[in-house]
Amino acid sequence: MKSGFTAPIGKITQIQGKCISLIGDDIDTDRIIPARFLKCVNFDSLGNSVFEDDRKTLNGKHPFDLEVNKGSSILIVNSNFGCGSSREHAPQALMRWGIKAIIGESFAEIFYSNCIAIGIPCFTLPKKSIKDIQQYNNNKTFFLEINLKNSIGKSKDLIFNLNIQQSSRKMFLSGEWDATSTLLENEHLIDNKFNDLPYLKFTSNYF
Repeated sequence: MKSGFTAPIGKITQIQGKCISLIGDDIDTDRIIPARFLKCVNFDSLGNSVFEDDRKTLNGKHPFDLEVNKGSSILIVNSNFGCGSSREHAPQALMRWGIKAIIGESFAEIFYSNCIAIGIPCFTLPKKSIKDIQQYNNNKTFFLEINLKNSIGKSKDLIFNLNIQQSSRKMFLSGEWDATSTLLENEHLIDNKFNDLPYLKFTSNYF
């Protein structure tokens, strides 16, 4: 987990970072964060336990353990990533490890929604494009710049059009994905609605 973790807030228009590739279809949420870690009081420590069992099995050779991948923030995956249970701990664990965006062939629907809700954009590319990126990434360090305004991903040697649901893209560009910040910014509207509700006025006067 990166030290000094800060959760994203507000508008997200651009993401830059080093890529980390995780090869394999149907990687489920139980592999991302095993069920025994769901007892946590908050999500803060989950970054240390992401892919815990897979990492133990590979004895230091898992992509999330390799020195070359330390500090990565853009995850490259294959098809149906995040399938299985709907646990929100999975994207929370990835985010606390340092992941800020995910590019894959496809995502499980609930996992995708959970990522959007905490500020992790999920993009898709065709199978061949993902395979080419992963092979390229395995041979050298791969830095990528993602522009959400035009859904373009580019590096020193590559450029490609990323696919993202338009509704999700608009939420990131406007900051509407961030429900807490949106509520705080519209506090006056909440107060106005509170004052307009007659039964709340009655209760306040009564007591």
